[in-house]
Amino acid sequence: MFQPNMFDSHHHLLDMGHNKTPENEMDLIRDDDYESKSGTDIMEAPSGDEQDPNQRPNKKKRYHRHTQHQIQEMESFFNECPHPDDKQRKELGRRLALEPLQVKFWFQNKRTQMKAQHERHENTQLRNENDKLRAENIRYKEALSNAACPNCGGPAAIGEMSFDEQHLRIENVRLREEIDRISGIAAKYVGKPMMTYPNLPTRSLDLGVGNYGPQTGLSSEVFGAADLLRSVTGPTDADKPMIIELAVAAMEELIRMAQSGEPLWIPSSDINCGELLCEEEYSRIFPRGIGPKPLGLKSEASRESAVVIMNHVNLVEILMDVNQWTNVFASIVSRAVTLEVLSTGVAGNYNGALQVMTAEFQVPSPLVPTRENYYIRYCKQHSDGTWAVVDVSLDNLRPSSISRCRRRPSGCLIQELPNGYSKVTWIEHVEIDDRAVHSIYKPLVNSGLAFGAKRWVATLDRQCERLASLMANNISAGDVGVISSPEGRKSMLKLAERMVMSFCTGVGASTAHTWTTLSGSGADDVRVMTRKSMDDPGRPPGIVLSAATSFWLPVPPKRVFDFLRDENSRSEWDILSNGGLVQEMAHIANGRDPGNSVSLLRVNSANSSQSNMLILQESSTDSTGSYVIYAPVDIVAMNVVLSGGDPDYVALLPSGFAILPDGPTDPTVGINPEVGSGGSLLTVAFQILVDSVPTAKLSLGSVATVNSLIKCTVERIKGAVLCDVA
Repeated sequence: MFQPNMFDSHHHLLDMGHNKTPENEMDLIRDDDYESKSGTDIMEAPSGDEQDPNQRPNKKKRYHRHTQHQIQEMESFFNECPHPDDKQRKELGRRLALEPLQVKFWFQNKRTQMKAQHERHENTQLRNENDKLRAENIRYKEALSNAACPNCGGPAAIGEMSFDEQHLRIENVRLREEIDRISGIAAKYVGKPMMTYPNLPTRSLDLGVGNYGPQTGLSSEVFGAADLLRSVTGPTDADKPMIIELAVAAMEELIRMAQSGEPLWIPSSDINCGELLCEEEYSRIFPRGIGPKPLGLKSEASRESAVVIMNHVNLVEILMDVNQWTNVFASIVSRAVTLEVLSTGVAGNYNGALQVMTAEFQVPSPLVPTRENYYIRYCKQHSDGTWAVVDVSLDNLRPSSISRCRRRPSGCLIQELPNGYSKVTWIEHVEIDDRAVHSIYKPLVNSGLAFGAKRWVATLDRQCERLASLMANNISAGDVGVISSPEGRKSMLKLAERMVMSFCTGVGASTAHTWTTLSGSGADDVRVMTRKSMDDPGRPPGIVLSAATSFWLPVPPKRVFDFLRDENSRSEWDILSNGGLVQEMAHIANGRDPGNSVSLLRVNSANSSQSNMLILQESSTDSTGSYVIYAPVDIVAMNVVLSGGDPDYVALLPSGFAILPDGPTDPTVGINPEVGSGGSLLTVAFQILVDSVPTAKLSLGSVATVNSLIKCTVERIKGAVLCDVA
């Protein structure tokens, strides 16, 4: 397949379509001619020299039939760049033996065809929705007009109704008004293409209509330009009764699964994998659920419990606030959005809250595909004071999408304990197509340690410890160095928190966070992405490259973690330290494990002519994985933070490591050169500012430099830790 200069096309893609309008394109294309050709017979417009002034206007145009090879090549190019520039058209025409004008007309016709298909689909959906709304409106009117007194059978007056009946009548009136409003909107726009709607939100929540094509707005911000934009919409009113029924059933299933023991749950032979679900027993107890398992998907189900240092009210708030939830579980949730809130719950808390959401879940490695879900989240307080939050997929509301991951009722029970603690019982139950997972990560994913309940609970426990440390109003005995006030301690912890979240957005397989993946960047085993940073006080302005790679080491994860976080061994792998002495200037302990800490390091350069450098570093570990994340920081800005100043304006470009076990731990197995034998899966990720001008073009030399840097670091780490093993 022909590929243009990747960097030219990258910048062109960011601006594509800005100078073209559908009206300009339609001036050059005859829809009826194109429709009859189905994309294979393309009309050639005569040049100015070929036109006959006496030619009749309706004289039949001359057509040129492209070869199958030419069509395939242009189709492939269209998928990557529907608006090629003059240079790209000339190069494509040269390779396919076509004139640039022929290429130009083919792309214009192709864009028109795609637009027409999208418009027909949108119009059909709008007409169907309008019919549903009219029928629903009629049904509500009939129900209201036929309301009768339960005692005498006559017309009911408000005063004769029970409280529940009054509530139902009020709710019916509200629904009728809402449906009238929606019906009016739908009727107004039936027959018009979606692209011409004035001032409608991109999500089109009111209409329940999908978005297609490269539109701007929330969908593209949430899902990134690399995605095929799915129908990321709120549910229609016709769907809402079914959603409520599904949520109630899912809550009942979650409670029963959390409270059941054997034979539904079977203890795992591996102490790190928790309890596993017996599929036969599950099918017997819950014969209906959300339907049979789709072909090609396999089940993953696990349960885990823990006592965490956070009260139940705060835990529920974190789970029901999408921003807090994403921040706390940044290493697992790569992106999430609440599409619609169907119920906010009762006044003052989230009891009865119901949300429609979409989220993407990740493992910190580019070798493990992310998992996307479209689902409802339902929160309820039960009679014994226990809170429960349940998720369940709504894939049947998106029948056109092919789901690779489906969530059966999953979530957690939260029980209040004394002294601000809570007991959390977590259940993860999904059906997944994981065939795209790299072979070295298969044992980890199959064991449930990658996406299962144990990872959620371990991450929550770790984050609760960290939040407790952040909220402390004193300087603990474990804190040492230049921190002189509680305010400076808190600012440094907040800066480290932002650094960790920023690192997690660029290390996994997701491209949701304004990153653009560079294909053919020179190394098959290194994933390279780029991003333009502008008007963001938390990042330096310019072009940023992110490079990440994952590999296996026949060394236990704890040994790798201790090696990478130790400032005394930093010079063995950190090329940027240039062999200088690394000194810890400040240390904040933020967890029970001594490896959980935030440090400020100073690199004393071996070359006296070079200025010293400060590095902010956070290391964290739990039973499912460990992280060492760091970023160079400006000395002046860091002094402001240490004095209690606002950390949000400190520019950071974090790099670091994610260290995962290579599979379940079997204490009877020694360290052998086989994946799944107690070794480590190490992901190395760098973010580097390659040009301080955001409008500059990315150079091949920058990509080659980042590739060399990450490969050299990998070789140094391998040499150091394997030498220790030997």
